[in-house]
Amino acid sequence: MSSKVHPYSIEQLLEAAKEARSRAYIPYSGFAVGAIAIDAQDRLHYGCNVENAAYGPTNCAERTALFRAIADGCEAGEFKAVAVIAETEHPITPCGVCRQVLAELCQPDMPVILGNMAGDFRMTTVSELLPGAFTSRELNK
Repeated sequence: MSSKVHPYSIEQLLEAAKEARSRAYIPYSGFAVGAIAIDAQDRLHYGCNVENAAYGPTNCAERTALFRAIADGCEAGEFKAVAVIAETEHPITPCGVCRQVLAELCQPDMPVILGNMAGDFRMTTVSELLPGAFTSRELNK
């Protein structure tokens, strides 16, 4: 995979994800995550994790970025990439729920950039994160 997701470098996307991470609402876990979704017009949509005392309503950074983009008028399937970052030993990976949402809203070959605060990163795709994803095809839609 390329070290650039037009028109942004991976470093620029991870810096934007760090900025999003700084906005996380994490009074319970203290584990901040940031994410960026790039839409078809090259706009960046910021997402951070937002916790809740009831835990179930907590929302991950990846979903926040994608849901925000959809709310801002982006169309499902038109995203160019998603980048996610956290303070982890290895580049962070999305949880299972976020992988399912990525499979729903993004193309299978869309790049996903996984990073950590130490500057390590790994490129993957939606289909590599969730092989055999359950999608609308299974619903005959």
